[in-house]
Amino acid sequence: MDKFSEIVDFLKNYDGKPVTLMEVCGTHTASIVENGIEDMLSDKIELITGPGCPVCVTVSAYIDRLCSLAKEENTCVCSFGDMIRVPSKNGCLRDAEAQGGRVMMLYSPLELIEIAKKEPQTQFVFAAVGFETTTPLYALLLDEIIKQDIKNIKLLTALKTMPKVIDKVLSASGKITGMIAPGHVSVITGSDIFKESAEKFGIPFVVAGFEGKQLLAAIWALVKLQNKGVVKNLYPEVVKESRNENSYALTEKYFEPCSAAWRGLGIIEGSGLKIKDEYARFDAGSGDLFEDYALNGCSCGQVIAGLKRPEECPLFAKVCTPSSPVGACMVSHEGSCFNHYLAKGK
Repeated sequence: MDKFSEIVDFLKNYDGKPVTLMEVCGTHTASIVENGIEDMLSDKIELITGPGCPVCVTVSAYIDRLCSLAKEENTCVCSFGDMIRVPSKNGCLRDAEAQGGRVMMLYSPLELIEIAKKEPQTQFVFAAVGFETTTPLYALLLDEIIKQDIKNIKLLTALKTMPKVIDKVLSASGKITGMIAPGHVSVITGSDIFKESAEKFGIPFVVAGFEGKQLLAAIWALVKLQNKGVVKNLYPEVVKESRNENSYALTEKYFEPCSAAWRGLGIIEGSGLKIKDEYARFDAGSGDLFEDYALNGCSCGQVIAGLKRPEECPLFAKVCTPSSPVGACMVSHEGSCFNHYLAKGK
């Protein structure tokens, strides 16, 4: 029997102490569903999804502000595709567009440079959401618009960082015994950033790639490392122990730490990034967007915090579906509810 077959056999037949593992990466969540990994695990191994989807953790007040901006005269809100469908009390960006607002979907913030040059009379606002992985792109955008003296681009930011929210989730849950650390984020932060949390809570963290075999290996390692406050990097071809200094230097040029509001988790001090005061002219009014609220009984906040599984939400697969989402977790392809919906073959 080869090593991978041994791992599969071990995980399927594991009969030890119950294990609860959280993945903190939306791409990991999607891969777990795509590869049918939960069906390959013993009943003693539970997987739950954490706050790793940037669209999902963005609070309602931010969506409301985007919708208002989209409807302002000579203004266009630009965003990644998933954000356009996230609902709030005033609807979503798609609704704002139907009401006469202007909304544009882009695949990269850098696309906006040439668009803005062609329409100098239009104020473009990019919906800047994301974690450590995405923030350097926004810093690069600011770098370019300053160099090229482009005056009609601003950012509405909801940028977040991982370590403090992981501590918040672990403190609130009390049942998580291991973490599949976020792969994309780890490329920027390095694996050592999780050492403090691993030691503090006495649980293992494993950095994993995104293929099915890589995730199964990570789950196997976490089960084997139970009750050990260590960090194991199983993605060394991409993730190093130390942080990516070039990415951090670019980010720190334009952004500084701040408190951030997380859907379902409240305000977490030092878990966000804001544009530095010296570059405030590029901020579209991000400073006070802390209000959050559930829509029509949606449990998205509890799902993000790892306190509920998607199917425990009373709306799941009934009134809340990918074609008619009530909560952000059903909108994004990285969202827990969206992926659990797919897994159940709805």
